[in-house]
Formats: sequence, C-alpha cells, structure tokens
Amino acid sequence: MTQCTEAFDRIAIPLGEFSCRDAPAVLHLRDPLGLAGPTLPIIELMMVFGAVLALWWSIRRLRRDGDPVNLVLWCATVVYLFVIEIPLYFPNVFGIQDFLGVVFVHNAFTVQFLFDRLPLYIVALYPALITLSYEIVRVLGVFRRRHGAVVGAACVGVVHHVFYEIFDQLGPQLRWWAWDTENPMNRPMFASVPLTSVVIFAALGPFVVTLLTQFLVARRVADRPLGGAALWGWTVLIGALVPVGLAVLGAPFSALSALGPDNVRAQAVVLTAELVVLAAIAVPALVTQYRRGQPVDDAEPNAFLRIFGPVYLLTLGALWLVALPAYFGAQNGITADGTPTGSLAYAALCFVAGAVVLAAALKVRAGAAPLRDFGTRVELG
Repeated sequence: MTQCTEAFDRIAIPLGEFSCRDAPAVLHLRDPLGLAGPTLPIIELMMVFGAVLALWWSIRRLRRDGDPVNLVLWCATVVYLFVIEIPLYFPNVFGIQDFLGVVFVHNAFTVQFLFDRLPLYIVALYPALITLSYEIVRVLGVFRRRHGAVVGAACVGVVHHVFYEIFDQLGPQLRWWAWDTENPMNRPMFASVPLTSVVIFAALGPFVVTLLTQFLVARRVADRPLGGAALWGWTVLIGALVPVGLAVLGAPFSALSALGPDNVRAQAVVLTAELVVLAAIAVPALVTQYRRGQPVDDAEPNAFLRIFGPVYLLTLGALWLVALPAYFGAQNGITADGTPTGSLAYAALCFVAGAVVLAAALKVRAGAAPLRDFGTRVELG
C-alpha cells in the first residue's frame, strides 16, 4: 500500500507500535482501555463531547434565534479539515510527496479513519474549538457593527490560538501525535511544536474561516433569508476557500521557505509578526468591549460556554499536571520516555488568558436591547 511508507512507520511505531499497513481503509475501532496511554481516551472523549455539544448549540441557535452562523462555522471547519489535512496524510496521492513528505503522525485512538491516519477526536476538535472561540467573542458583542467582521474574526483567531496552544504544547509529550522533526516543513520549531501549527493552524485558520463566514453568510442573512440549499452551498464553499486564504496570508513564509533551509530565523520572524498583528487587533477590541459591558440580546445564559469552557480547561489542566513530573525530569527537552516537551510557560500563559476570556464571557448579562450583529435570519425551506 503506497500510502504507508517507511517514513510513516518510523514515526508511528514508537508512538503506539502500530502501522497503517494493516489498518482498514475507512474505519478502525479499538478498545479504549487498550490504547498506548491512559490520557488518549480522555482527550478523545473530551473533544468528541465538545463537538457534539457544539452541534447541539449550533442547531439551537438556528432554531431559537434564526442565526445560522454557528452551524455554518461548525460544518465549514469540518470541510476545511478534510481539504487541508487529507493531502498531509496522503501526499503521494496528490503528487506532492517529494515536496511535503510526512509532516506528522497521529497516535491510534479508539476511533480512527483512513488507514489510521485520522482520529475521530481530531475531526471533533475543529468544530468544538471554533464554536468555543466564536461564542466567547460573540457573547462579548465584538461582532456588532462598531467593530465589524475583520476585528471580530481576528478576536476569534486569537481566542482560538489561546485555547489550542494549551493542547498543542502538550500533545507530543503525551504521544497524542508526533511531528517529523527531520522534515524541513516543520521548521522553525517552538519547543516541540512547529511555528506553522502555532500560528497558521491555531490562529490564522480560525481567523479566515470566521471572516469568510461573516462576509458570505452573516451579511447575506442580514439582508434576506437564505434557503437551506443555499446555506449548505455557502458552507461548503467557505470550507474549501479557507486554504486559499491561508495561502495568501502565508505567502511571505512560503516565499522564504522556497529560498532554502537557511532562512529559518526569518521564517520565525514572519510567522511571529503575523500572530502579533492579529493580537494587536484583537486584544484591544476584547478589552474595550468587555469594559463597555454591553450585553448580548440572548434570552438565557450561554449553556455551551458554561459547560464546555470549564470542561476543556479543567481537563487540559489535569492532563498538564499528569505530564509535569516527566516534564521537569526531561533532559534537553526530551523526557525519560523519549518524548519531546512543549513550552510550559506559554501553555500556562494561554491557560490564564483562556480562563480570563471565558470568565468575561460568562459574566456578560443576557437580555439587553438588541444591538444586531450582521444578521440572524435564515429559512430552511
């Protein structure tokens, strides 16, 4: 099977002694108690729970308030997942093996798809975290006209980055996945995580998908109702366009990468600068909006944020505590088990920031006179 290469096995076998050579093509189920580590089923269950809860909340927002944005974001991120990650799993199928190689390998979880390349929890992670981030920003009122779509999308990107990096900096140490450190595509690195993951996937991707949703759906339903077929069409288009947006935003980094491996420092500067610019837009807007204390026009407290926000932070906080003994015993960033450590300081900073923005959103009083977002009208017929 050409999908299963020696490079894949070199990374996969130390993760959990598995190989995609013997895996079913579509679906592979395992005993959750027989996985390579005890933290694997915990993170899997938490992410799947978050995605299901986010779907319930998105449907509720549509039926109760006539607002399709949450559901569009939920579905568009899944489309984006398949568009962006499938070529990473099977570069030879797309003729980019020589250029891309093996970027990373996920460990084997309870539910796996596509020759053990794609765990269910990764599919769940995308809509769970985009919903968490979007709801915090929406509840704080950033998407109202005084801020607009670009500022609101930047806020979602930064909030998503904060929550994602708590997870991203921990995964390699607990063998949830492994990066191919020999692949030039994964340089520059920030601790055990490529900066491309820290910036492009954690911040710019959510920024782009939110911005497209605001312009292509939220503004349209502000002017006239959209039928169900039109809504699904826009959703698929948004998911498919996200890689295009990322290619545009990542053009400076890509240009430096094309010049050769001697530009790692310049690449790091470019990626860091993009994240700083996004934060410079988002942080003042979030602070200003919270200080204004202007509530959203929801009829009841936000059940999704009240449940999944604390569950996410408490679960990742507990898993970080489990990882700390090995983290502090690591030599040169490698634990005694041979796994790379992430940045505890940055993860802690993100944890605090995530707790602050979540608490701010939960303190917003519901039931104000409406200050409309771009729009909330949709027809399913």
